[in-house]
Amino acid sequence: MSTTEFDLENTRAWGGPLIRGGFRAVPEDFQVDESLGFEPDGVGEHWLVQVRKRGDNTAWVAGQLARCAGVGVKDVGYCGLKDRHAVTTQWFSIYQPRGDEPRWAELEAQGIMPLRWGRHGRKLRRGQHESNRFVIRLRDIAPLKPGAGEHLDEHLQQIAANGVPNYFGPQRFGWDGGNLVRARDWLVHGRAIRQRQQRSMALSAARSWLFNRVLEARVRGGSWRTTLPGEPLAEATGPLWGRGRPLVQGQALEFETEALAQWGDWLAKLEHVGLNQERRALGLRPEGLSWHREEGDLVLAFALPPGTFATAVLAELADLDTASTEATTGASVL
Repeated sequence: MSTTEFDLENTRAWGGPLIRGGFRAVPEDFQVDESLGFEPDGVGEHWLVQVRKRGDNTAWVAGQLARCAGVGVKDVGYCGLKDRHAVTTQWFSIYQPRGDEPRWAELEAQGIMPLRWGRHGRKLRRGQHESNRFVIRLRDIAPLKPGAGEHLDEHLQQIAANGVPNYFGPQRFGWDGGNLVRARDWLVHGRAIRQRQQRSMALSAARSWLFNRVLEARVRGGSWRTTLPGEPLAEATGPLWGRGRPLVQGQALEFETEALAQWGDWLAKLEHVGLNQERRALGLRPEGLSWHREEGDLVLAFALPPGTFATAVLAELADLDTASTEATTGASVL
């Protein structure tokens, strides 16, 4: 079965994109600044260090930090994975209760720029940060149909005011949906995944895929910004599947049961892998969304909470030309 069974294009909420544009032609076109929301304690057994990286993935940087501090990679913590084909600032923690302060300047030889550091009491955990701030350049933008460009500002104002569907981005599913293929082979065909990291990625992809199916059904039905009877919270949410009773009832439960009817094998298996039922917001509002034009480019700036995807915002705005990125990295846009 080919990966084409997994269509990673989701239904848009606001009538579809108006423009096309080049995406991440160079790392500087996609800038991300991670905000912790707190400062290092000044005391403790860990170091917190903020670095700037260009074209490097988070795991590789963590390895360089471990080497610099003379500790194991497991002693390095971070709040989340940051895009490789980008310029990003990110915080890391390093468990080093004793010994001399690491020679931070040595990181510069690896292309990693240390910005700030200090002692701290605890290791950083996934999703602990406050937000990510993005500055994204879309190059050589062009309207997808005559006159579409004239409505671009209005379209962006609608996104700023009402948000976008909070889809998991295609990077969650791997190159050409490969994480979903592994998830299907495991959940449906019983083919064990021996590597812990691949198993974790497949599990995450499976839960994300099912969430997207519910969200897409809500977008098509026009209810992604309003709660259904039986939802326990004041905001519209969708399921991150796991063990335990569903966290909705009534009309909301009926809707999700219907939306996921063809994925029964996935649901049953996910109920036995150790994760509990959770809920995730269906809507995502980019904070402080602003934009301006520079010659033929469009530059966007906005902030998003942890665990959400800038590509969910861009999908409502533009068809993205990623050819130059793929040629440079040899992989999907992450």
